[in-house]
Amino acid sequence: MLATGGSAVQALDVVKAHGGTDVRLLSIVSAPEGVAAVERAHPGTRIHTAALDRGLNERKYILP
Repeated sequence: MLATGGSAVQALDVVKAHGGTDVRLLSIVSAPEGVAAVERAHPGTRIHTAALDRGLNERKYILP
C-alpha cells in the first residue's frame, strides 16, 4: 500500500543509489498523498496501482 509515501520514497532512493534506472512502483491501494510524495521525490517514476482511494485520515490511514 502507498499511504504517505515515506517508505516508497526511501526504497526508491536505495534502488536508484545502487544503479536502478527504469524503476517502477507497484501498489495494490494508494492514497493521493503518497502518490504526490513519490512524484515530488522521484519525478517520472511510473506508479501502477489497483485502487486510488480518497485520502488519509488524521492517523495517516487510507480512507476508502
